[in-house]
Amino acid sequence: MEKIKEIIVVEGRDDTKRLKMAVECDTIETNGSAINDLTLAQIEHAHETRGVIVFTDPDGPGEQIRKIISRQIPGVKHAFLTKDEARKKGKTGESIGIEHASVPAIREALDKVVEERIDSVPTVTKSFLISQNLIGTSDARLLREKLGNRLRIGYTNGKQLEKRLNMFGITEKEVADALEEIREESAHE
Repeated sequence: MEKIKEIIVVEGRDDTKRLKMAVECDTIETNGSAINDLTLAQIEHAHETRGVIVFTDPDGPGEQIRKIISRQIPGVKHAFLTKDEARKKGKTGESIGIEHASVPAIREALDKVVEERIDSVPTVTKSFLISQNLIGTSDARLLREKLGNRLRIGYTNGKQLEKRLNMFGITEKEVADALEEIREESAHE
């Protein structure tokens, strides 16, 4: 079983249990979106000593936790699951969370960790995103979702996409190449 050097930040106890089925790791649990100053201090210390991978659920509260940590502790790493990988359908409806993901999906997400860039040199411009139909078209939302899944950066709205691509240092060429693959796959469906 692979040992992860960094400490993985998750939302809760069930996420920790699921991760430990996939990899050997240490975690910090935020106890949901109620992330407090003590937890942030633990995450900051872990980042300074071993490094941190933020691995939250692919939903609104998970994104909020991710943003809080990134704002407070620049330079952390991120792992993402797609909503489909984290989805569980049950009698009472649908639930999304890391605790529902398969072991292979968790391992793949951790193999494709992306690291925040602290420098502020943009790698992607808003005009490029518009030219690629990722902003301002009726198909933009679906295309952003597919791009987020392909690049393993999670789903973003139009405003967040530029920021996230730049935060992870993803270039316009990488975006264009990913979009070409997405469009080729769509043509064969």
